[in-house]
Amino acid sequence: MKQKTVYCFLIITLVSSCYKVPISGRRQLNLLPESIMISMGLTNYKDFLSKHKVDPVNDANSAMIKRVGQNIANAVTTFMLQKKQMKRLKNYKWEFNLVEDKTVNAWCMPGGKVVVYTGLLAVTQNETALAAVMGHEIAHAIARHGNERMSQGILVLAGDIGLQLFMLEKPKETQDLFLQAYGAVSGLGMLKYSRSHESEADKMGLVYMALAGYNPQEAIAFWERMSKIGDSNVPQILSTHPSDETRIKDIKAYMPTALKYYKKK
Repeated sequence: MKQKTVYCFLIITLVSSCYKVPISGRRQLNLLPESIMISMGLTNYKDFLSKHKVDPVNDANSAMIKRVGQNIANAVTTFMLQKKQMKRLKNYKWEFNLVEDKTVNAWCMPGGKVVVYTGLLAVTQNETALAAVMGHEIAHAIARHGNERMSQGILVLAGDIGLQLFMLEKPKETQDLFLQAYGAVSGLGMLKYSRSHESEADKMGLVYMALAGYNPQEAIAFWERMSKIGDSNVPQILSTHPSDETRIKDIKAYMPTALKYYKKK
């Protein structure tokens, strides 16, 4: 009887935790309340900033980061309003920071906390390419890819004790799962997403940058530059998902759709 009750609980939990990702429409499993993800993200974000040098607001590159980020955030908000999906942005308080680090990387925490590393700017080379990267990272957060990866891990580790008991009784394991999903703050230097998540973020990011007034075609040139970086110096942002011919081919294939959203400003 107990086992049947557990199975029924799991089935109800799984059904009630299924959501559709904006733009792609893919169904995903998010077991954790997004408020918890945002809270954990804010804690780790503050900890990260306390250990890194943040470029001042009046710095030209820092100003560019904030400008691009705000443009994309505004575009995302407008899009979600039109699609009646504003719940995805509940409790979002956008922040955009440039940190002194030679690593070629950028990331976005749940709740809209975005960090770009100075090492990335040598590869983006211009504001539009930067918008491609920031659109991509923001897309990961909007799509709740971190929640999805944590949920998958919890299903494996929690067993039959249930989500709430797992989080209460095993706080360290819960934090470890978060750090595995958001490796940027654990010293791994990147967000640990799957290839399918990367592809989904690529497409969503193209739409977001286009809506923000940035030509999405610049994303192709950026990823081509990324793909030419030698194997001995592979950027952290590509360490598990290299910018190969397939990725660029997929971006090119999706470009006609992305361009429908583009209006030069």
